[in-house]
Amino acid sequence: PWPVVAHPPCKRWGKYWFGSPSSPIRFKRGDDDGCFAAALASVREFGGVLEHPEGSSAFAWHGLEKPSRGLGWVEAGDGRGWVCSVEQGHYGHEARKPTWLYAVGTMRPDLPWGPSVAAKKVENMAKSKRHLTPVPFRDMLLALARSAA
Repeated sequence: PWPVVAHPPCKRWGKYWFGSPSSPIRFKRGDDDGCFAAALASVREFGGVLEHPEGSSAFAWHGLEKPSRGLGWVEAGDGRGWVCSVEQGHYGHEARKPTWLYAVGTMRPDLPWGPSVAAKKVENMAKSKRHLTPVPFRDMLLALARSAA
């Protein structure tokens, strides 16, 4: 019963939701065992924030507006929350790492909306570093969740 910071698995919602282009094994889009739906339900019920990579098909799949870069917070289209796009490069990630946020019941702080100066592309980074969340970004997400009424 507390506000949440949710990051459901993104593997089946991103660019390669079907699996590796060189692998014969194919997956179904959105086959995450209901993790995104559960995270979304928790944020809607208890307030907080959900984060997912830019371009996640989960947003449209679950009826959320796709945030646009540089526009700040916009209504999510579900009558409950707000969405935005922010780059984790502003918070110390080696790559720009554009990320979508969905927030319910929180303050909507002014975040750095433009492009970050991070030079690397996520795709060119070692897998062990791609998924890391910079501490300042984590702290911003926690503060956002704590602001939920």
